[in-house]
Amino acid sequence: MDSLLKTRIATPGRMLAIGLVAVLSFSAEAGSRPPGYAVASAHPLATDAGIEILQQGGNAFDAAVAVSAALGVVEPYSSGIGGGGFWLLHRQRDRFETMVDGRETAPQAASREMYQDAQGHAIADLSQNGPIAGGIPGTPAALDHIASTYGKLGLARDLAPAIRLAREGFPLDARFAKFIVMESKRFSPAAQALLLPGGKPLTEGAVLIQPDLAETLQRLADHGRDGFYTGATAQQLVNGVRAGGGIWTLQDLAGYKALERKPIVIHFQNYRIVTVPPPSAGGVGIAEMLDQLTALHWTGANGVHSQQQVIEAMRRAYRDRAAYLGDPDYVEIPLKRLLSPAYGREMAATIQPDHATPSADLPPPGQPKRPAKEGVDTTHYSIIDSDGNRVAATVTVNLVFASGFLAPGTGVFINDEMDDFAASTTDSNAFGLIGSSANAIAPGKRPLSTMTPTFVEGPKGVLVIGTPGGSRILTMVLLGMLDFFRGADVQTIVAAPRYHMQYLPDQVQFEKGAFDADAQAALTRMGYKLDALSSPYGNMQAVLWRPAQNTLDAAADPRAVGTARVVLKKP
Repeated sequence: MDSLLKTRIATPGRMLAIGLVAVLSFSAEAGSRPPGYAVASAHPLATDAGIEILQQGGNAFDAAVAVSAALGVVEPYSSGIGGGGFWLLHRQRDRFETMVDGRETAPQAASREMYQDAQGHAIADLSQNGPIAGGIPGTPAALDHIASTYGKLGLARDLAPAIRLAREGFPLDARFAKFIVMESKRFSPAAQALLLPGGKPLTEGAVLIQPDLAETLQRLADHGRDGFYTGATAQQLVNGVRAGGGIWTLQDLAGYKALERKPIVIHFQNYRIVTVPPPSAGGVGIAEMLDQLTALHWTGANGVHSQQQVIEAMRRAYRDRAAYLGDPDYVEIPLKRLLSPAYGREMAATIQPDHATPSADLPPPGQPKRPAKEGVDTTHYSIIDSDGNRVAATVTVNLVFASGFLAPGTGVFINDEMDDFAASTTDSNAFGLIGSSANAIAPGKRPLSTMTPTFVEGPKGVLVIGTPGGSRILTMVLLGMLDFFRGADVQTIVAAPRYHMQYLPDQVQFEKGAFDADAQAALTRMGYKLDALSSPYGNMQAVLWRPAQNTLDAAADPRAVGTARVVLKKP
């Protein structure tokens, strides 16, 4: 790979049959290749891990494994092998596309009422703190599957950068140090010993060495999925979780499988959008919103009136998220109807020009008690390699440092993804999202997610995009796509101010700069309740390849600490 010389750095269910996606007359046909490769992730060391693997001859899928594992080491407050996620893959030579579903599953001992009080209301603390909140992790199985099925180098080489980071350590940045202080009261004894040695939190610049995590990753590298889900690691995980009050069993771990699911493909104007199916709500939501905007003849050129149309499309998509979506292997989802342009036209017909539709006028499944909040506890990365293969992956442990429980001897923070189920149909989860029986807890079931890794392809190029942000993920990805359609460059896409409506509570949240004073006044007159946020949200990572111009660019969200790197071939 010595021809790749120039580097630019930008800082701030069931198995579904997968067929080949028809080659359409878009700008990156099979055989078309970018002028280099690019990685954008939420942490510089994870971006470096991906670049390292690409420089060794790996492809985008190898790099995805390396970046995922490295992120779990350097930002365990957002992701890790104790969690899960969705990996959207595109293989350029034959335009094959799939989603690897590494979402966590409910333990077999889980029950629909396990987090409810005597009155049937959810007890938030139970589904968010301690090992009782943990689903069976999916990330290790997903990484093994991606490396063995789609990669070139093998799992051991792909995991090598992460193992090195865990074994040799790395200096903490201010963000990591802040999260330790913020979450320290939730930490288990093993987590305290790691992050608060001697009772004092590690500070910025301190070198964090994680020998137990290095050993756990090494077993995974040596033995594949069995090195995590059986044997010594599995026994340590189960012993630790059960000693802390959890309900995992060795059978739960041994039975976990990463799945492949057929992506959702959407056509909007002259663009082809490939995104994620249930148990993500992302693809359905994107399709519903774009179908409504199509019916409204949205162009984005009408100022606040265009924004009002987007807000109302968001409202209706989130209403359907609450009412219909869940694990497709457990519930019947009316996907054909929800993804139908005719249904989008029906919803758009209920949107009143220049007037807010009260969410109470749309049949509600329940009333949440909390507004949406920032999700710093998920991460995203985007990759394109020099053959045109691409990966958009959003991975998570749910809340900051997950359940706060570090399984002794493993270095693994146990996720608290059980909070993403509808613990009851009358209460919202940590992100203010209401749920229905479609997302109720059941043994082996995967909780609904808003993670929305996405590919967009059309006249202005190929965009690989995604972000963390809890319930706001879906609207951030939509706004990024709309900016792309209007011709924005990748730096503008990830940095642009954002706004959000999720049906309930009935309010529009927005970052500074998303609406000017005139737009705020106009939306207020239309009947919208506006919530001006005091801090920014999201951590979008994107890569943009423009075949017509033979350019490749990438950007990391300036709101956080990530980096994007582009390595170009020699002219």
